[in-house]
Amino acid sequence: MHNKKEKIDWQFLIQFSIDDFRNKYAGSLMGVTWAFIQPLMTIVIYWFIFQIGFRSQPVEDYPFVLWLVAGIIPWFFISESVTGVTPSLAEYSYLVKKVLFNINILPLTRIISCFLVQIFLVVFTIVFFACFGYFPDVYYLQLPYYMLYMILLLTGMGYCTAALYPFFKDLLQIVNIVMQVVFWLTPIVWNFDIMSEGIRRILVLNPFYYVVTGYRNAFIYKEFFWENWKMGIYYWAAALLFLLAGRKVFQKMKIHFADVL
Repeated sequence: MHNKKEKIDWQFLIQFSIDDFRNKYAGSLMGVTWAFIQPLMTIVIYWFIFQIGFRSQPVEDYPFVLWLVAGIIPWFFISESVTGVTPSLAEYSYLVKKVLFNINILPLTRIISCFLVQIFLVVFTIVFFACFGYFPDVYYLQLPYYMLYMILLLTGMGYCTAALYPFFKDLLQIVNIVMQVVFWLTPIVWNFDIMSEGIRRILVLNPFYYVVTGYRNAFIYKEFFWENWKMGIYYWAAALLFLLAGRKVFQKMKIHFADVL
């Protein structure tokens, strides 16, 4: 049985996350380069469909491609984390069965692994905007704030799905479908303003809306997160609720992991 009061060795966690990131692409010809090529190709595809195909117009005088990149970058982290964390215990089943190994770090490992790509994509976005003549300003300083929010929210969700997956292997397929639905319910490739006020009031309850809009506030709309502090309280409360619930589910199911994996 694993000790519930095990402390996390953060140095080991970070190194383990880097190794997890490398191992994901081990054996492929281009290695970890695929982690960066895939999201960039996705951006090109959406840009071609919406700007070339549907002739999407500039937003706030920013080219559509910049508006698209600012909103879709955080989604890559969200999507990869949720789908990557869910089977993490099964993929590291040999560690789960080791009494001395702190399995609490496994969901965190996958999130940090995905976060490495997010850092690269944020830097890419900053450089991409600069190429169009939009240089970094004080609003960019709030990006770490939204990153921290994502990590907190995804950690809670990840602990829950990772804990349930060993007992319900169909969960990963369900998660993939749910993430596809959530993608289209989040204003990533479509403008939030086209919806009626009633629908917008419902869609803003989506925790991921806060991140996508937050990135665009930093890059395009030039608004600080405290300008809408009331909704900010709601989103952080939701993230903390997910974290507490996820941790509780994980701790409750932990004693059974070694038996089912």
